[in-house]
Amino acid sequence: MHKDELIQLHTLMAQIKKHFECDESSCDFDEYHSLSISPVHIHRSKAEHKHAIFVLGNELASIISDDEYSGIGRTSARMQELASRAGSEIVHSN
Repeated sequence: MHKDELIQLHTLMAQIKKHFECDESSCDFDEYHSLSISPVHIHRSKAEHKHAIFVLGNELASIISDDEYSGIGRTSARMQELASRAGSEIVHSN
């Protein structure tokens, strides 16, 4: 994906996150917030946005999954794996 496409996806996922923050008091998105990146940070690297998308995807999937063996639960596990990989790309590119 191109950087602008990643930012569009990041924006959509941030809107979904905002919905959960309004409806669920237990949805804190700590790991995503610790990254200190949002879709409006267009100056940040493509790798950083990619990492943020995977971290946010993992947290969103965790919220809506019934258990770790459901389809969404497996998605959450996969997002965590992809977030780890994307995070290591950031370290290597800096």
